[in-house]
Amino acid sequence: MQKWTDDLSVGNASIDADHKKLIVMVNGLETMIKARDGFALPQALEQLEHYLNVHFINEEKIAQTVNFPFGKNKLEHQYVLTEFQHMKAELIAKNGIWSDGAAEHYSHFLSDWITDHVVKEDMLMKPVLQTYPYDFKPD
Repeated sequence: MQKWTDDLSVGNASIDADHKKLIVMVNGLETMIKARDGFALPQALEQLEHYLNVHFINEEKIAQTVNFPFGKNKLEHQYVLTEFQHMKAELIAKNGIWSDGAAEHYSHFLSDWITDHVVKEDMLMKPVLQTYPYDFKPD
């Protein structure tokens, strides 16, 4: 389970709000995966996939507006979506029937991804974002 801390702030209210929501969604999915909740999981996975797409578009728009070179982030976003779609397909196909090891694997993939995404990729934008007001949004 992940927790939001101020250390995860990239210096932009919109991106930080997205990250907070993604952490809550990932934590909820981790709980469902560990509980093998084959009923609620497909809808939660669809919601997370939708929100990831929304977040990635929002993040890219902000990066372009502040002239941050976003190529590496964009590739990482595409990779994560592809990996997430594979995981989603596997989990839905297994319908709640997976081992403890698989539950740990899926949970770790999600929680590691959200932390890595913020700390290793998005944090690179922080120096640029901090030159704008915290509540900055592109037109």
